[in-house]
Amino acid sequence: MKQGQAKHKICRRIGYCIWNMPNCPTVKGRARTYAAGLQGKNAHRKKLTAYGEMLLEKQKLRAHYALTESQLRAIYLYAKRIEGKTNEIMMQRIETRLDSIVYHAGFAPTIFAAKQFVSHRHILVDGKIVDRASYIVKPGQVISINAEKSPKIAEVAKAVAIDAPAYFEVDKEQLKIKLVSLPTIDAIPFSVESMRVVEYYAR
Repeated sequence: MKQGQAKHKICRRIGYCIWNMPNCPTVKGRARTYAAGLQGKNAHRKKLTAYGEMLLEKQKLRAHYALTESQLRAIYLYAKRIEGKTNEIMMQRIETRLDSIVYHAGFAPTIFAAKQFVSHRHILVDGKIVDRASYIVKPGQVISINAEKSPKIAEVAKAVAIDAPAYFEVDKEQLKIKLVSLPTIDAIPFSVESMRVVEYYAR
C-alpha cells in the first residue's frame, strides 16, 4: 500500500477526512467511503463495541495530530496527574504543542508539513528557533517565521486559507501567531470524543 493511501486508511473507515485534505479518497469524486481492505467495499459496517468506540476515537486523535502511541499515552498520564478534567487538560496539552499550533493557526497545510517546518528549524518562539514539535507553547508566547531566512516556507504559510480558532491571534502579513489563551474543547477545530480516549487509557 502506498504511504498516502495508508495515511488515509482511518479516513476511509470513518467516512470522512480527519485532516480535510483534498486528495483524500473520501473527498474525491470517486469517493471510497468504505473501509480499507480487500473486503471493505462489500463488507457491512458492524456496530462497534464499547471498546471499539474507545479505540476508534483514540486512533482518530493520534492520526489527526500525527502522534505516536507513546506520545499520546504520556500526554494522558500527564493530564491525569493535573487537577481538573482529564480530557480537557489532555486536549489542551495536545493543541498547544508547537506543531499543532503551526497547523491549526494556518501556517502549514497539514500536520505533517507543520512537523517538518519545526524540525527543519523554520519556526521561532519568542524570536528563538525551536525545533521540537512537542514543545508546549504557553499563553502569551509568539510563534513566527522569518521570511528572509525561510522565504519558501513563508510563501506556503501565507497561502494557507483557514479560519484560525479564537485562542490564536494570527497576523499572516507579519507571519506571527500569538497564543492568547488555553483552548476549550469546544473551540478546538477537530471533532473527537476525548472522554472516550481517557476511558481507553483508564481501562
